[in-house]
Amino acid sequence: MALYINDDCTACDACVEECPNEAITPGDPIYVIDPTKCSECVGAFDEPQCRLVCPADCIPDNPDYRETREELQEKYDRLHG
Repeated sequence: MALYINDDCTACDACVEECPNEAITPGDPIYVIDPTKCSECVGAFDEPQCRLVCPADCIPDNPDYRETREELQEKYDRLHG
């Protein structure tokens, strides 16, 4: 399942550098996560790094993108193949 950034985002930039897939980009007015690139850090880390550094706690699961751990690993492998 991909993640997304909700309206509580303060646009602090903390999450951008942490994403191993470069899935987080500036939006208007808050950052956005590209669900085709978000693997919840599967393949790189044990847990989503953006969530660890987010001071606003504004990065929930995206209910529109349900994926298994295996599918997330495949996505990561495709992006870094």
